[in-house]
Order: sequence, then C-alpha cells, then structure tokens
Amino acid sequence: MSRINIVVAGASGKMGSEALRMIEKDPTLHLVGCVDLRYNGQKVSEIDGLPKLDAKFYNDINQCFKEVKADVLIDLTSPKVGYKHTKAALLHGVRPVVGTTGFTTEQLEELTELAKEKQIGGIIAPNFAMGAVLMMQFSKMAAKFFPDIEIIEKHHDQKVDAPSGTAIKTAELIQETRQSKQQGRSDEEEIIEGARGANYDGMKIHSVRLPGLIAHQEVIFAGPGETLTIKHDSYHRESFMSGIRFAIDQVVNLTELIYGLEHLMLD
Repeated sequence: MSRINIVVAGASGKMGSEALRMIEKDPTLHLVGCVDLRYNGQKVSEIDGLPKLDAKFYNDINQCFKEVKADVLIDLTSPKVGYKHTKAALLHGVRPVVGTTGFTTEQLEELTELAKEKQIGGIIAPNFAMGAVLMMQFSKMAAKFFPDIEIIEKHHDQKVDAPSGTAIKTAELIQETRQSKQQGRSDEEEIIEGARGANYDGMKIHSVRLPGLIAHQEVIFAGPGETLTIKHDSYHRESFMSGIRFAIDQVVNLTELIYGLEHLMLD
C-alpha cells in the first residue's frame, strides 16, 4: 500500500505537534512538509519536543506545495489562516482536512464551490473527537423531545473564540429538530450583562475558559420533573487524532467538501 503524503499546518502548536506524533507512528502516512510562522527552513527533527522527522518547515504554504508532493493537508491553525490554507490546498490539488473552527458561511460556500470545481475532496470538522461527534448527534435526537436546552462548553484559557465551534455546531444540529422557543421568563433581567450566556434561537450557550481544561461540553435538556444531560470530555489532545486519521482515509476518496465528521461516520 502506498503511503499518503501529508503536510501539517500549525505543526508547532499543541494540536499540530500531536498530529506529527500520530504521523510518526503510522507507517501508511508520510510527512513531507510543515507550515508554521516559526522555524522556516528547519527540519522537524531539529526542533525540541517534536518527533524525529526529516520534513522541512515553511512559512508560506504556496511555496510548500510547489516544493513537495502532498496528498493531504492537515490544518490546525486559526479561522483566518485556515481559510487561506484550505483555499490554497484546493487550488494546488491537495485535499484539506481542517480542524479549525470559525469559518463564515460565505467562506464555507466559497470553499465548497471551489472543491466542486476542482473535483477535490475536503473535510472541515468543528471537532475530530469521535465521542464529541456522537454527543452532537445524540443531542440532535433528544432536542425533538426536550426543547428546553442549555449548552455549557469548557476549554483551556488560551482558546480565542467563544462559543466554541463544537457548541455552535451542536446548536445548529439541535435547531434542525427542536421546536423553536424562547426559554425562561419573558421579563428575565440580567443583573450583570452576559450572566445568562449567549442566545441561539432561544436556547443558551455558556463558555468557560480555565487553565487545565482541554475540551469539554455538556448539553442539558429539561422537561417536567426530569433532566437529561449528554456530556463529552477530551482530557488529552490525543483524543482528536482518531478522527483526523479517519478523515485522512475518507478524504482521498471524496470529490466534494464535507462540513462535519458526522456525515462520514454515520452514513
């Protein structure tokens, strides 16, 4: 079986370095390049704390794609950079697997059209933890019967966006089956602004940011005399690697851009 050539963007970050360790352990994957603002021209093996791999760092993704033969891009950066990287990958015939959240609707539409035009598959996933994907799907199922819902998502204090992409995706999925309603009292008053969280179609989303956390979410459903809580916890960034590995295997056979890992897991 031929190996899949991989480029990792955001390779020196916590998620990116975990992806490098996954690639190092998998004989069917071959790292051919890394894209990062740091370490331009240096080899991965020369950087303390990173695996002993010979691929080179680039600070320009287009230069990287011109110099190496890549099959798949794993992007674990930020929404602004991830959008540019995903577009560059599609233009160069490289299949993107993107774990960056925060794309706008317009950006997703543009990338979807570009993938269709190029007949190249890609995957953008708010969360690559398999359990988190199932948590979102179970929440969608429960919302049909329990329309009173609050979402609490908790992440490390270095996360820049709130709510998380997973929380937003969960709310979007819930909206597909939930009867729209404004929850709580109509005359409810926040003594401190924001105390009740963000409002999404009448349900509330709360974001917690604390050191020591990785990625955690619970969705609380309530009805007369009962509550149902669906909860998922990622205690280590390794929890996202099984989903990324699954996405790599799937994306090489796709001819369109997919948003959400559930479309591949549950088909």
